[in-house]
Amino acid sequence: MSPVAETIEVASRFNGPRDSGNGGYSGGLLAARLGGPVEVSLRSPVPLDRPLDLVGEEEGSLRLLDGETLVAEAHSLPPFDLAVPSPVSLDEARAAAANYRGRDDGPFSHCFVCGRAREDSFHVFAGQVEGRDLVATPWTPPAWTAGDDGAVAPEFVWAALDCPTYFACHLEGELSLSFLVRQRAELREPVQAEEDCVVMAWPIELDGRKRLAGAAVLSARGETLALAEVLLVEPR
Repeated sequence: MSPVAETIEVASRFNGPRDSGNGGYSGGLLAARLGGPVEVSLRSPVPLDRPLDLVGEEEGSLRLLDGETLVAEAHSLPPFDLAVPSPVSLDEARAAAANYRGRDDGPFSHCFVCGRAREDSFHVFAGQVEGRDLVATPWTPPAWTAGDDGAVAPEFVWAALDCPTYFACHLEGELSLSFLVRQRAELREPVQAEEDCVVMAWPIELDGRKRLAGAAVLSARGETLALAEVLLVEPR
C-alpha cells in the first residue's frame, strides 16, 4: 500500500445526508490537493468527525480510506469540454429559487448546502427557471468560506456545484432518492466570497437508475467561474 500522505476529517457541519459528508464538499477536499480539473468517485458514504487516511498513488491520483474501506478516489483530468447553456441572470435565479422543491424533512433536509431545515445552510435552493429545462439559484458565499485572498475554497465550490444537479434531474415528477457517485469539476476563475453569483444546473442524460447532469457557477455578469459534470445513481 502507498504511504499515507495526510489525515483529513470531514466535520459534521458539512454533512449532506444526516450521517455522512456532503459528496461535493468531500470530493472538493481531494480535488484541492491535486489542483486543476479533477474527477472524484465516491465509493462509500463519507464518515463524519473521524480521521480518514488520504493515500497518494501515482502522480495525480489519491484515495481516501476509512481503515480498510475505500471511501473515494480522485484523479487529475485534462481540461474538459462541457456545453454550458446560456447564462441565467441574478434576477432570473432569484425568481427560480421560489420554485425550489427541496423538502423540510427527509435525508437531505439538513444538508449544509441545500437543506431547508438548517438556518446556516448555503441556501443553494435551485428551482426551475421559467421557460427553460434547467434550475438556478443565487448564491453569495459567506466570508468564512474563503482564504485571505477572498477566493472561496475549492471544497465549497464543489459543494455548491453538487446539490443543484439533483433538482436538475428532477424537473418534473417525484423526487426519487439518488446519490452522487462521481463528480468532475474544473474551477476556471476564483469565486469571490460575499459576491453575488448564480449556480445553475441542467440534465444531460437519463439511463435507468443513472442520472447525468451539468452545473456551473456564474459571476453576476454571466461569466463561467466553475463547471462540473455530476453522475447520480438511484439505489436499488
